[in-house]
Amino acid sequence: MTSFSYYSHHEHPRPLAVEGGIEARSRRGAIGETWWSRRFIELLESFGVGSRLKRGRNYARAGQVIELEIEPGVVLAKVQGSRYSPYRVRIRGKVLSEYQWRRIEKAMAAQALALAKLLAGDMPHDVEELFAACKLTLFPRSKRELTTSCTCPDAENPCKHVAAAYYILAERFDEDPFLIFAWRGRDQDELVERLRARRAAGGRGGGSSARSARVPQPSEPGPPLSAVLESFWSSGPELDAVHVSPLAGEAPDALLRQLGPAPVEAGGRNLAELLAPAYATLAQAAERRALAE
Repeated sequence: MTSFSYYSHHEHPRPLAVEGGIEARSRRGAIGETWWSRRFIELLESFGVGSRLKRGRNYARAGQVIELEIEPGVVLAKVQGSRYSPYRVRIRGKVLSEYQWRRIEKAMAAQALALAKLLAGDMPHDVEELFAACKLTLFPRSKRELTTSCTCPDAENPCKHVAAAYYILAERFDEDPFLIFAWRGRDQDELVERLRARRAAGGRGGGSSARSARVPQPSEPGPPLSAVLESFWSSGPELDAVHVSPLAGEAPDALLRQLGPAPVEAGGRNLAELLAPAYATLAQAAERRALAE
């Protein structure tokens, strides 16, 4: 007699086991470690597909997604279901036009902190505001901007196979936030190159009047260092009105990363790479000193 233990219910066959599938790192609770991947999942749930998404969470954690590729405007995945051949999933999003990307890159390059974070491989917290200022969105703003399909016979959309791909996609965004931009039509290398070019162009200024305005005016020479050693590290009355945060920044070496590789190497390593740990150590020491720890 044929055994039907393969099925938990007649209408819900268990998926075939997969070896070497892409398993979600999260084993319980919500999926998504960074604010941007959680934001992506929250937006999907706000589209009214939250209950359907949860059906794919077990698939994602069991490693049923066996392939996932991100290309401009489309995510392609293969998800193993109950049939021998994996189901093919497509998640289509809107690719931003070249004109729209130029507007966003201009806005990013104008914000020093956001630019430093992006060049350091991090996602600025205000990136959505930068997109909004350009009348655009980082993520799809509605269900209409997402078109999903799956070769499974399930009539619901998204099915559990699409949902599983969504969760693995969110974790891919955790690993590399630039994949969000790649999905929207701009890969990391091109985006970073364009941002650096814009920053460099902005730093050069534009004309003789701008250059002359930056020429420092001569001032009276100060006392020699040997005469002010006791008060060298003391702040004068001029700094009483200056208020700064005592906390170290999230990326102490952001300036090094923004400038890129230095033209000097030591021991086979670039000078900027060697200096980065020193910047982090100095920032932490300054924070402890400021907080009197």
